[in-house]
Amino acid sequence: MCAARRVRSVDGVIETPARTSDAPAPPKRSNRPPTWVRVLIPAVLILVWFALFGAGGSAFGQVSQVATNDQSQFLPAESEATRVQDLQAEFRGDDVVPAIVVVERDGGLTDDDLALLDDIGAELQAVPGVVDDGVSPAIVSEDGEAAEVFVSLDTEVKASKTVGELRSTLDDGLSGAAASGLTVAVTGPAGLAADIGGAFSGIDGILLLTALAAVLLILVIVYRSPLLPVIVLGTSMAALTVAVLATVALAKADVVLLTGQTQGILFILVIGAATDYSLLYIARYREALARYERKWDATWAALKGSWEPILASGGTVIAGLLMLLFSALNSNKALGPVAAIGIACAVAASLTLLPALMLWAGRAAFWPRRPVAASADAAADVTADAADDVTTRRGLWPAVARLVKRRPRIVWITSTLLLGVMALGLTQLDADGVPQSEFVLGASEARDGQQVLGEHFPAGSGTPAVIIAPEGEIDEVAGVILDTDGVTALTVVANDAPGGSLVVTADGVAPSRVPGVEAAPTVRDGEVMLQATLDYAGDSIEAEAVVTELRSGLDAIDETVLVGGTSAIALDTAAAAVHDRNLVMPLVLVVIFVILMLLLRSIVAPLLLVASVVLSFAAALGVSSIVFDNVFGFPGADPTVPLYGFVFLVALGVDYNIFLMSRVREETLAHGTRAGILRGLVATGGVITSAGLVLAATFAALGVLPILFLVQIAFIVAFGVLLDTFIVRSLLIPALAYDIGPAIWWPSRLAREPRGAREPR
Repeated sequence: MCAARRVRSVDGVIETPARTSDAPAPPKRSNRPPTWVRVLIPAVLILVWFALFGAGGSAFGQVSQVATNDQSQFLPAESEATRVQDLQAEFRGDDVVPAIVVVERDGGLTDDDLALLDDIGAELQAVPGVVDDGVSPAIVSEDGEAAEVFVSLDTEVKASKTVGELRSTLDDGLSGAAASGLTVAVTGPAGLAADIGGAFSGIDGILLLTALAAVLLILVIVYRSPLLPVIVLGTSMAALTVAVLATVALAKADVVLLTGQTQGILFILVIGAATDYSLLYIARYREALARYERKWDATWAALKGSWEPILASGGTVIAGLLMLLFSALNSNKALGPVAAIGIACAVAASLTLLPALMLWAGRAAFWPRRPVAASADAAADVTADAADDVTTRRGLWPAVARLVKRRPRIVWITSTLLLGVMALGLTQLDADGVPQSEFVLGASEARDGQQVLGEHFPAGSGTPAVIIAPEGEIDEVAGVILDTDGVTALTVVANDAPGGSLVVTADGVAPSRVPGVEAAPTVRDGEVMLQATLDYAGDSIEAEAVVTELRSGLDAIDETVLVGGTSAIALDTAAAAVHDRNLVMPLVLVVIFVILMLLLRSIVAPLLLVASVVLSFAAALGVSSIVFDNVFGFPGADPTVPLYGFVFLVALGVDYNIFLMSRVREETLAHGTRAGILRGLVATGGVITSAGLVLAATFAALGVLPILFLVQIAFIVAFGVLLDTFIVRSLLIPALAYDIGPAIWWPSRLAREPRGAREPR
């Protein structure tokens, strides 16, 4: 008998025993379609995808036009802050967002400074996007060192564009010698929104390039082939282009809300998922090329071995993402279908475009390490290969399989304890929200301006709490507001009064009876609008506490009184995020569990798989909490961060378990449970590890954008994916399944396999 022949691939070493004299012939397809069909089908698939790629290319330039970063649009329509936001336009006569221009001079502003500021005010009024009479006179601080000018911007024009024009105008107007020593900043809600929008401006360029470069580097290292990485990245980009094309069309039709963070996650998710699914197919295709001489036969065999786990994996992620539709936050609701569309495109591309491209390239795709079809004598002896003990082979994954076989209980208990220790970091988790001024990492003119305002003016200046109350209860409402700790001033909207408002005195005198003022409050449908200036910055946790106290006090007068404004928007957003977290997480687990039961025809295995990814998520979030607090020094986290981390990690973590356990079940049908576990581990070890590295690298690319939320998501998901790849999928699940044995498949017939019948322990 000749020596065994080895065919090396990215997912291990496949040993094919030498041929015996009575070895069966290799499998042959007697129903192979005619040549024209084998040429036409892949050609049509490639042409269709290339056409979609060309049509969708222009959609990338339109994403920023339809995307929004206005936090008020994230809220559900029934929230109190949203209702106030809708009513404000009725009182003002137009829908505006305020920007605040603040200037400062150490030692005090001079008369020349104020005269210069008045002159610039006329230039600011001429900036496109500033509403008529939208520039207020300069208001000087009590210490005389700073002045503020309120500029009302039309919400129909992007804040980032108008604020950019304002800053340019100010730079030109204050560039002379007369302005030497003055510092100026544009801040307020519009300024903060502009800085956030500017931070997202790198999505189309640096984010995508960073993600693609990371994937390309990993693929080149893994496959050492110049052509294969191009095919994989081409497939991923085609999937992303179609996803962007569909998303932009839906956003234009107002079917979905597209935000900057949703856009960034969509890019990363599609690139990572499409690459992962492609790697699974390529591993099967390479195995098939070692068995079949004809590329069509290898393609058909690869599809038969990969379509079910790819569809199951994609379906699991899509189902988990669609659970976000039950969210209260509109931003969460939008992410669900947008990301689900992206995953669907990734699945479609990996099962249609990729096989067509690989069929076209054939073995040349793997050059210079092209797989060679074994001879008819060697390739067909699958029965002999089935008797092979994979733990006797050389290589990393056979060594892991030997460890699992010899010490399964020690391996899974140690892995579980390690993850449990990591999860202890959850005690440091701070996800109660952060000020909007902290959303942008690095330089932010708006954040610097907020700091100047807080030093010279009431910190809540320019971002008041907005109260809508019945006209007949204005006295009682004003009294409660002024008696609330943290409120420093109160005005009532009166369009006929100087400046458009009436000042309410501290002794509670009704604004309609303010001496010397004949104007009355503006009334709309029997309601009036009041504005309370707070002692705290509008985007701060302290301001949210004042809003909570205001709502409580005003509810005692009339439950129809509404409190909105910047602080209320942040407060309601945080409350909705907590609601979503408590509702969506259990829904995701239930849906994933059901899908796993259908795929594996078992109850025990899905329970263990779901439990393992939940433990992995807790460990990832625990370590991330420690890193955020003690390494990066972040001020906290948005309440949606744990939810997004959970959805991505649980859904994507289950992906790798699906890749593993679907192969294990396939091997179990032929070789028994314990032998099937070891064989599945060795067969999928390399490809899943490569997929995990790719996905971790693509999510880590989110960290290049200076947005606190995305940096935190990037770290949590990237670290969690690595935990799933190297601990959960490689050690915990195989060892636990091996220790349990056939009972892992209960209640299917595979669970009735006699203990130790196929694979002695």
